[in-house]
Amino acid sequence: MSEPLSDSALDQLFRTARTYNGYLDRPVSQEQLHAIWDLVKFGPTSANSLPARIVWCVSDEAKARLAAHALPANAEKILKAPVTAIVAMDEEFYEHLPELFPHADARSWFAGNEALAHTTAFRNSSLQGAYFILAARALGLDTGPMSGFNNEAVDREFFADQPKVKSNFISTLGYGDPASIFGRSPRPDFGRFNRIA
Repeated sequence: MSEPLSDSALDQLFRTARTYNGYLDRPVSQEQLHAIWDLVKFGPTSANSLPARIVWCVSDEAKARLAAHALPANAEKILKAPVTAIVAMDEEFYEHLPELFPHADARSWFAGNEALAHTTAFRNSSLQGAYFILAARALGLDTGPMSGFNNEAVDREFFADQPKVKSNFISTLGYGDPASIFGRSPRPDFGRFNRIA
């Protein structure tokens, strides 16, 4: 049976973790990127669909290509971060289900139903994006998830050869610079946005 995590672990994952606008001058290794994925892949997705496709922009050239399609403030963050990840979704994820979910003919649930496939890809790639944030934090890194970019342009730039792969959101990644953040915004108590039925 699992035991509750320590307060320090909960702080690192949630309570004191922050979204960073800038990073310290410390590199992020490819081994760390692999380690993040090796945690992300274990997060639950519908029928083990794993629809997220991540492009890790590490080179200056890749970051510049991405920044060209972002709002100016976000472009600056992308260019200065050690890594920026494009969290995308494969709307034909179901083609992999015979391997990833061999217990049933799950491919038939989605093939030919574009609306269901899109909804499932979007929901579950968003979940995987959240797992990405938590995995990075668990491994001692920080993130800066954001919208504020032209999805269609990013898709043309990075997924022209994969027309069924669409960008969901992007996130910078590195060792957060405390000077780049402001005071934490409010986080209401349970009773504000919850009810027990």
